[in-house]
Amino acid sequence: MKNISYYMFSYYGSKSKIIDLYPAPKHDTIIEPFAGSARYSLKYFDRDIYLYDKYDVIVRMWKFLQKCSPNDILSLPDFKQGDLVRDFNFDCIEMEWLVGFMVGKGRPIPSNKVSKWGAMRYRTDKIRIAKNLHKIKHWHIEHKQYTEIENIDAVWFIDPPYETKGFLYKHNKIDYNHLASFCKSRKGQVIVCEAQDATWLPFKSLPTNQRTSKGVSNEAIWSNEQLNLGHQCVLF
Repeated sequence: MKNISYYMFSYYGSKSKIIDLYPAPKHDTIIEPFAGSARYSLKYFDRDIYLYDKYDVIVRMWKFLQKCSPNDILSLPDFKQGDLVRDFNFDCIEMEWLVGFMVGKGRPIPSNKVSKWGAMRYRTDKIRIAKNLHKIKHWHIEHKQYTEIENIDAVWFIDPPYETKGFLYKHNKIDYNHLASFCKSRKGQVIVCEAQDATWLPFKSLPTNQRTSKGVSNEAIWSNEQLNLGHQCVLF
């Protein structure tokens, strides 16, 4: 079940159902080079958080949320199934993008048409977002690709577009050999997310099958530290 404490908006590839399976941070600084909906950072929000993403929509939306008050979110217009988001007047494009992610389930770009799922959840999600805004005020958020990030001692939670399933993302062209070297060279604790069929690092299966709108996604993990996966101890 989704923990609403780790929720800000719906996004393709988010870890909402399995975020509790990942290792706890061992450093006070957390870096997410592929920020997306930043579920790991939301779980450990009181750390020194650095979010980066190549998709400027994601970055601008996170920065917009940092400036929002709870009332800004709660006063967003209501929608019903079939409404078109662009038919409504918003104060800024970032607000329109936020609503677009809220009314479409697990989308890689903001939706324009309100889905049945979005219409059912929209009012509740406004309350959830409003309650979580205080958690992100101190975060550092930048529009950068992973190759531009300084290598420092931190928890590196790396959740890139998956090798075989990440083609829907806006920026999905990844040199996975380069990314593998990047992950191995990071200082501190490194946690890398992927699917079980990925080969660019020696991934191990997480003890779960995450059900998505497309079926079952078999999640895997690589780390530079020893992990306990179910009853199995794995040393990478």
